[in-house]
Amino acid sequence: MLATFSTAFASTFFSVLDIFLVILAAGLLVRFRVLRQDHVTALSTATVDLFLPCLIFSKLLARFDPGALPFWWALPLAGIVMSLIALGLAAAAFARELPEKRNMLPLASMQNAGYLVLPVGLALYPTRFDTFALYCFLFILGFSPVLWSLGKLLVTQGSEGGSGWRGLITPPLVANLAGVAAAWSGAARVIPRPVLHGIDLLGQAAVPVATVVLGAVLGSIRPRIRSYLADAVRVLGVKLVALPLLTIFVVQTLGLEASHPLLARFLVIEASAAPAAGLILQVRSWGGDERKVGSLMLASYISCCFTLPLWLAVWELVIR
Repeated sequence: MLATFSTAFASTFFSVLDIFLVILAAGLLVRFRVLRQDHVTALSTATVDLFLPCLIFSKLLARFDPGALPFWWALPLAGIVMSLIALGLAAAAFARELPEKRNMLPLASMQNAGYLVLPVGLALYPTRFDTFALYCFLFILGFSPVLWSLGKLLVTQGSEGGSGWRGLITPPLVANLAGVAAAWSGAARVIPRPVLHGIDLLGQAAVPVATVVLGAVLGSIRPRIRSYLADAVRVLGVKLVALPLLTIFVVQTLGLEASHPLLARFLVIEASAAPAAGLILQVRSWGGDERKVGSLMLASYISCCFTLPLWLAVWELVIR
């Protein structure tokens, strides 16, 4: 049993470590001003507005077959349910200090469902990445509206900037909806092959560039973790311990490993991922406690480097 755990942890840890080394390098480039904030903004805009939508659209057209994946609707639903259950756990952890500390709730409940999970999936399952990415995009279809509505409202302390339904309409969401519609209707067959190849080529830049953007965002944070130690313990306890543990229990109870082993691992990874990078972007855009949110996010990502391999290793033990 110990040998199984050690092997699973080590293989996952070194795969995840590769990603975090890229994140660290990008953060150092920002700290030493090789990458300036205008560079980071340009890379982030290109990722959100071009590369990621192209990746989503191309993978959905290549892999999404509603007939072969009859349970596809369950993935957007899982994105909503996972975030709301985690939000309930976080509310319980901070119950005595609400509403003053409501900006802690999204940090403890809303994970980096794409920018972190996609590189992890590419590192761990390179031969099955297309299917892994499909699961991820369908999951985000339900998760993203929660992050950019309820998450934004809580983490920005209810500021009014950028509020309204228009804030939910993002290029990745549009690409998700367009890809699902094209695959469902059969419209994908009339799109010229050179166009599809061009979209796929642009989409291949999404994962590496998004990893650099994530590192650059974290590298620009000036942390003060000691000042927020009690809150950090609760945020990390919910996000990186309670939610993965609950997810493992549910996935095992549903028996997903027997029928869809990659999906089971995908859900464990999603539950174990650090908080969404979008949260710090929301605070920067619409107000909030940037120092505190950024400090706890940095602590979460450092911890996630160890806890994510830990929970995947635990999963390997559970299914044996």
